[in-house]
Amino acid sequence: MATNLIQKQARVAGFLYLLVGITAPIGLEYVPGKLIVSGDAAATADRIRASESLLRLGIASELFHQTVGIFLVLALYRLFKAVSTKHAVLMVILSLTPVPIMFFNVLNEVAALILVRGADSLSVFTPAQLDALAFLFLRLHSQGITVASIFWGLWLFPFGILAIRSGFIPRIFGVLLFIAGVAYLVSAFTSLILPRYGHAVGQFAMILEIAEVPIILWLVIRGARVRIA
Repeated sequence: MATNLIQKQARVAGFLYLLVGITAPIGLEYVPGKLIVSGDAAATADRIRASESLLRLGIASELFHQTVGIFLVLALYRLFKAVSTKHAVLMVILSLTPVPIMFFNVLNEVAALILVRGADSLSVFTPAQLDALAFLFLRLHSQGITVASIFWGLWLFPFGILAIRSGFIPRIFGVLLFIAGVAYLVSAFTSLILPRYGHAVGQFAMILEIAEVPIILWLVIRGARVRIA
């Protein structure tokens, strides 16, 4: 019975993790990449006006995957609390901390959307000023993601420890979670402290962040490797 319960909990966590993994890149990577023209506020605003629905899709994606992420970490807590309550609680705290940051951060995109649409109440600003303000809010949104990604890295460390100690998750996945966690942290701090190197380091870190993927696939496909005595 206990074996079946662990398998079920692992599969539920895996499904939620996969859902986050599929939807998060839409709002965090795809939409900004399609709409933002580096250093060009006018061109960025033109793209938003031409593809307003795309920005709204990005907003929906962020709200959705952050909401699913709450249920994901609770599912992981149920799965791992018997391994170490201390590390499971730490995992939950670090995972949930960036959620309000990201929800608040979405308001920057909403503000950019309002500005490029040029409501009557904004008539005191020139079109160029509105475009510049919209671009500023999108830049703030990007920085908000960077701040949140610090915690996306930190939560992987207690998660990795739990995976290693669990006995029902291959230890190598815990090591891979450490690698992904370091990648998130290095990318975030480089972007904030040494911005001139942020893009180059971020591109390399993105490759290492893929180390988070194997445990997602394992939980979905295999669930938990429980040995029956």
